Amino acid sequence: MTALELDVRTLRKPDKHPTIFRTFDTLAVGESFVLVNNHDPRHLRDEFDADLPGGYGWEYVERGPVWKIRISKLATTPLPRVVGHLGHVDERTADPAAAGVEWKLEMRERDLDSNIVRLAPDAGIGEHAGPDLDVLLVVLDGSGLLTTERGDLPLEAGSMVWLPRRSRRQFHAGADGLRYLTVHGRRRALVLDPAPPRAAS
Repeated sequence: MTALELDVRTLRKPDKHPTIFRTFDTLAVGESFVLVNNHDPRHLRDEFDADLPGGYGWEYVERGPVWKIRISKLATTPLPRVVGHLGHVDERTADPAAAGVEWKLEMRERDLDSNIVRLAPDAGIGEHAGPDLDVLLVVLDGSGLLTTERGDLPLEAGSMVWLPRRSRRQFHAGADGLRYLTVHGRRRALVLDPAPPRAAS
């Protein structure tokens, strides 16, 4: 039986990878298609490695001037895997004054978002309303305060905090900074809703 050929040479560059992944998604386990391209699609293979390690096959059929690669589906879904190690993330940002996102999930297709965020000593995130989804926050190291509508909650290494959807909150890191992991359903972008001015008392 002749394998399906997908010739992407005439497609616009922004359309190539989405078309290839849509074709891959329609395959049953054990099925394959032959990708036809005008160059070695190494960046495409990097995307397959990031999203589907161990779940796909990649076999060169022809290597130029027309490139043909047989891409096979080896598993029904992306395979469970280790995506990082807290110790390795910490080694990359040994400077306690460094701030920002240290790590995040990068898979193309996912329903989950997760980030490791570091706040510099005595820095903070101003009062805001959270997004329309629940967030689990786990303090990895450092300390600080979570300010809610009804008071402050101390944060320390090991604290597991539930941030209900749309809840108002504010973060302030302690003298050693604050580093935490967040896990929540995927959203398009983080948009902080500034808190309205407080009424004069």
